[in-house]
Amino acid sequence: MTERVVLAYSGGLDTSVCIGWIAEETGAEVVAVAVDVGQGGEDLDVIRKRALACGAVEAEVADAKDEFAEEYCLPAIKANALYMDKYPLVSALSRPTIVKHLVAAARKHGATTVAHGCTGKGNDQVRFEAGISSLAPDLKCIAPVRDYAMTRDKAIAFCEDKGLPIATTKKSPYSIDQNVFGRAVETGFLEDIWNAPIEDVYDYTSNPAVPQEADEVVITFEQGVPVAIDGRPVTVLQAIQQLNERAGAHGVGRIDMVEDRLVGIKSREVYEAPGAMALITAHQELEAVTVERELARYKRQVEQRWTELVYDGLWFSPLKRALDGFVDEANQHVTGEIRMTLQGGRAVVTGRRSEKSLYDFHLATYDTGDTFDQSMSKGFIEIFGLSSKIAAKRDLAQ
Repeated sequence: MTERVVLAYSGGLDTSVCIGWIAEETGAEVVAVAVDVGQGGEDLDVIRKRALACGAVEAEVADAKDEFAEEYCLPAIKANALYMDKYPLVSALSRPTIVKHLVAAARKHGATTVAHGCTGKGNDQVRFEAGISSLAPDLKCIAPVRDYAMTRDKAIAFCEDKGLPIATTKKSPYSIDQNVFGRAVETGFLEDIWNAPIEDVYDYTSNPAVPQEADEVVITFEQGVPVAIDGRPVTVLQAIQQLNERAGAHGVGRIDMVEDRLVGIKSREVYEAPGAMALITAHQELEAVTVERELARYKRQVEQRWTELVYDGLWFSPLKRALDGFVDEANQHVTGEIRMTLQGGRAVVTGRRSEKSLYDFHLATYDTGDTFDQSMSKGFIEIFGLSSKIAAKRDLAQ
């Protein structure tokens, strides 16, 4: 029986060439799998037909936009996930979504191997292969670009030699990965970290320096889940899409950073994530109102570890699953509304209200009606600082 390889298929030059390349190198039949996580571009049926025209024995396409938003983006929002305090895991979140569909296709079609189009320098190779091995330890993984040194020149030559229905136009100066949660841009002149990004780098966001009237938005959360925008019910996907449009129009969510890759190198990355950054900013502010102090302090430590695990490709790991439980528990009371002003590249919180609020006006006020008994503070400070006071006396006596 001929072996089968399931290929993560994008419809572009490299993965289209991979179909025939894998067949020639391994003798296996190729099943192409394309997963829509809101990256836009060509119609899924067009991509499916192209895979078949390039030699795939089967081609599957999956509309996973809602799945991606609810099962992958939402946990990141609840975790306030920002790698290196900046990056909202745009690409890192989409990989386990795709992996799940690749493994399902491998089981359905009796494949022994899963292939992807990643290079040997990036994080995505780890995310694909660590994810696949966690869900299906028996499956093998290959990466033609990495394993068979499939350069772009070789890919174009192969495409032309086989007459594949793929345009081999001049390559964009950028490497771009995008989905509904954001857009990642790298390479080209951006590799010189002194060079500032120019406007043609951006697509999801408008120039924040162009003056325009501010946009006020109210986001409603229930247990950490965005459920309404300006009082109108939304799904998680709709919340991201609507805020992509509204926050993006004001240049919110532009990120330019030098990032610590898992493989040990530093990489200059430019991101656009208007909806993600607006939602995470609002969620953080609602947590400040509704989450008890010690839980909030500890959650910040968990958030960093959760984010690192996801960035490193360990979405399906035991520790990540365990931390998911903590994050969900910490969001039990994150219910209420946040009002934000979108303008000039910023999403600024201007109002908060919640039935689950821990903010007590009568305790906080300095005016008449103050219920905080300030007379107790003197004794509290004496006891709170006692151990440090005793240690200081010892140190000064030496």
